[in-house]
Amino acid sequence: MKEQALSRIKERLHYCYGEEDAEVAYQEICDLLQAFPSEQPLPDSRWSHEDVMLITYGDTFQKEGEVPLETLSRFLKTHIKDAINNVHILPFFPYSSDDGFSVIDYTLVNPDLGGWPQVEAIGDSYQLMFDLVVNHISRESLWFTDFKANIPPFNEFFIAMEGSEDVSQVTRPRNTPLLVPAYTHRGRKMVWATFSADQIDLNFKNPKVLIKMLEVLLLYLEKGAKTIRLDAIAFLWKELGSKCIHLPETHQMVKLFRDVMSIVRPESILLTETNVPHLENLSYFGQQDEAHMVYQFALAPLVLHALHRGDGSYLTEWVSTLDAPPKGCTFLNFTASHDGIGVRPVEGILPEREVEDLITSMHRLGGFVTTKSNPDGTESPYEINIALFSAFRETYHSNGPDQWQVDRFICSQNIMMTLQGIPAFYIHSLVATPNDREGVEKTGRTRSINRRRWDYDYLQALIESGRTSNAEVLKRLTNILQRRKKHKAFHPDVQQHVIDLGQSFFALWRDEEGLRFPLLAIHNLTSEIKLIDLSKINGVERFSYWVNLLDNRGVSSAENNFVLQPYQSVWLMPETVDDVSALWAPFTD
Repeated sequence: MKEQALSRIKERLHYCYGEEDAEVAYQEICDLLQAFPSEQPLPDSRWSHEDVMLITYGDTFQKEGEVPLETLSRFLKTHIKDAINNVHILPFFPYSSDDGFSVIDYTLVNPDLGGWPQVEAIGDSYQLMFDLVVNHISRESLWFTDFKANIPPFNEFFIAMEGSEDVSQVTRPRNTPLLVPAYTHRGRKMVWATFSADQIDLNFKNPKVLIKMLEVLLLYLEKGAKTIRLDAIAFLWKELGSKCIHLPETHQMVKLFRDVMSIVRPESILLTETNVPHLENLSYFGQQDEAHMVYQFALAPLVLHALHRGDGSYLTEWVSTLDAPPKGCTFLNFTASHDGIGVRPVEGILPEREVEDLITSMHRLGGFVTTKSNPDGTESPYEINIALFSAFRETYHSNGPDQWQVDRFICSQNIMMTLQGIPAFYIHSLVATPNDREGVEKTGRTRSINRRRWDYDYLQALIESGRTSNAEVLKRLTNILQRRKKHKAFHPDVQQHVIDLGQSFFALWRDEEGLRFPLLAIHNLTSEIKLIDLSKINGVERFSYWVNLLDNRGVSSAENNFVLQPYQSVWLMPETVDDVSALWAPFTD
């Protein structure tokens, strides 16, 4: 396997760099790999039905006299325990802007958060995901300092231009200038900056940049990362005259990263972050030789739309058209993250009018919208910035807030947990954090609305009171996760089959040949009590009696007036199979 991976690496280098540079780079990569242990056996599967991801900043929780990474560990041990088994610590390196995504030094832990021992301590109890912020680096980094001073090799690590070049065709995820000035020993240069003037893009046309980033990748694997997230990877390779997104060389680089990981850590997972229309996102699976996992970016806006409208038509239609991920690949399903709720992923899925109405409603609920620049000089929506819990405070049809906010929010998370793939919870979803308008005013950035830093003792008091939304949401979600982890029907590889029960519902089967305990999940998307005739759902007749995993209540397969309360979810499973109880068995298969 190692020899095959090395052969693929050489082919990819030749594709991107030509024969001479490729041979030099190949030898340098071989030298890097020799420092790592020999190949380990490939596991039967990279994931299981128990896998759930938590997304958090290293300093989400702050406690006097304690570094934030230790406080994060305290929160995990106290409130999460084993309900979740994977933790994505968002960039925890020294940085200059963008809450960590403008990295000054890839190899150090930000001393304001703690150090590598604190990161590794969390890794003793949880599998870890690290960000490889591969597209750009901070203007304050030593790499860029050496670029300005014309010191090799960093004097060729960035894309320096005169400023008169035509970059009008370049895809822009922001409305900031693409080329920004830098004053160097060679005079004033305009450097490529896809995301901001502080985040300077690296020049991957120079193979020495690739070698440096592979050194960083190997360090992260050595420090315990199970999953590597390639941030903003779609923009990696640049060619003037093109859109500079999803270029063939970019895909070759992703495949090369995977090849390297397959040699040193065969069990590791490569995740690509590409906030783009759905079909473009899927291209990063390649031919089962690129990303192991991609984000399900369209899910967040579609779930929000379905519950806001009380109409799951678009969500049902979209999920029903999804192909199963390629063998050995899966989705990371999420409804909220440190970024906003992207609207580009639903291009061609939600009508433009529905997107506009959703944005208007989120404005009313205290949210913002970030725009991107288009080639014709216009701007269009890129993402909605809002805390997800606040987004469910009311609906399109309600006259202001209603009593269903918590139930509506829990329903959104239940939908995510039933879909094929691995569910990922943003920390502020778990603790029902509302909009942080104060954070926006303090930083001047709309994304800060969903990046609150909690005083740990204050949050602890809210949770311990048992009477707050924070306490209720955390308790309910961790309870559901504990129930979910027992059942193989939730394995990322088990197929899903959508059932159209009408616009008021979202329903699906998780089932496949050989699975003894199939799952029928039904979600009421409305604030009204709904009745369902279970006897008319194809497949229910296979078992005479079913049980709801979420409340332990049983129901006959012949029930023709099955009641669902507003925003209720039911996860139905056969009560017993071969004398094994779905509720009381330690594990169902």
